[in-house]
Amino acid sequence: MTQDIPLSGKVALVTGASRGIGYGVAEALVARGDQVCITGRGEDALKEAVERLGADRVIGVPGKAHDEAHQALAVERTMEAFGRIDYLVNNAGTNPVFGPMADLDLNVARKVFETNVVSALGFAQRTWKAWQSEHGGAIVNIASIAGVSASPFVGAYGMSKAAMVNLTLQLAHEFAPRVRVNAIAPAVVKTKFARALYEGREAEVVAAYPLGRLGVPEDIGGAAAFLTSGQSDWITGQTLVVDGGIFLNAGVG
Repeated sequence: MTQDIPLSGKVALVTGASRGIGYGVAEALVARGDQVCITGRGEDALKEAVERLGADRVIGVPGKAHDEAHQALAVERTMEAFGRIDYLVNNAGTNPVFGPMADLDLNVARKVFETNVVSALGFAQRTWKAWQSEHGGAIVNIASIAGVSASPFVGAYGMSKAAMVNLTLQLAHEFAPRVRVNAIAPAVVKTKFARALYEGREAEVVAAYPLGRLGVPEDIGGAAAFLTSGQSDWITGQTLVVDGGIFLNAGVG
């Protein structure tokens, strides 16, 4: 199918994209003609994702996002395969703990920040040096509404996503005018990653959403496609909340 889509001439690197939101983002970029490198921890799952997306347009580089050698290899392989990296989408993340902050294992908190925040900075530094500093482009960081509000029982994750929002501001300021940097803050999206937040009680969770459903990866893919398109050329340093309207319920009354 991808053979029928004209190449856009643009290239993206999307982390954590073998499934879920990352896959939805990669799918949206491939659909408009971009060539894409995707990363993920599971080599088999990554191969399957590449085949589904189209091996003529997509490559996969397995590895852990916080591993600096993996970051370097992903950027290197993308440059070797496609010759450029116009867009970086930092989606890789983890949330291995559920519980109150008072009981949070500090080593777990460190792991969350290493994977969710430090790795995003590492990928941004490498794509900047490899291509974007001279040729421009865009970066999209996948944050979360957990990073812009209190997030009971997923506090470490929320703190890391708040840091992602601030990282977006810092990079947008420093990388301008060459590179635009924005973030997306989704509410609950129906993925394996977020399953614990809705499984077995989806109707109850959905009832809080004015738009009457949870998100799907395609919702975030569309937002990422917009933020890496010419239609958003005058947008930088922003966090786009994609939440099905759930924040509307935070008002009085």
